[in-house]
Amino acid sequence: MNIANYLTFLRIVLAFICIGSILKNDFSSILVAFIIFIIASITDLLDGIFARKNNLVTDLGKLIDPIADKILIVGVFLAFLQLKVVVNAWMVSVIMLREFIITGLRLYVLNKGEGVLEAKKWGKHKTISQVSAIVIIFIALLLFKKFPQNSFVSFLYEKITYVIMWYVVAVTLFSGVCYFWINRRAIKTF
Repeated sequence: MNIANYLTFLRIVLAFICIGSILKNDFSSILVAFIIFIIASITDLLDGIFARKNNLVTDLGKLIDPIADKILIVGVFLAFLQLKVVVNAWMVSVIMLREFIITGLRLYVLNKGEGVLEAKKWGKHKTISQVSAIVIIFIALLLFKKFPQNSFVSFLYEKITYVIMWYVVAVTLFSGVCYFWINRRAIKTF
């Protein structure tokens, strides 16, 4: 175990605390969940930086890092769905399907000793769009809990976040298609 792997495991723990805090569904618990989500997202950046900079890339890290990311992102979207906060079930289902198929494929290829299939630009854009959407949903939810009668806050909470989720779903699907296209030769061998 190294610092990068510890940060990855910390992200998993933080993900569950974040999800539990969201589900309490009051202003202070949502605020705590938001802060925890930001910290967990930072650990995702830091574990990769530490691993690459200090040559600490391990098989355990390659295995658990994408799983930790999915637990955090999908878990938060599912918690928002449970609260009926601006996301639709089909949107979360599309995000989950893409994440699990691509992660499963990457883990399968890694297990075969072929190395990790590349995510490229659209995979990174997908991650940034998902994290950004979650941040915006958190802000909209916090504002709505504090100012439920404000028309701008209601518009942000009900309309803007819905449009953002459409964008996230589109980028998620497109990145999945790009992933299969970029890695088509490696995928054909299996």
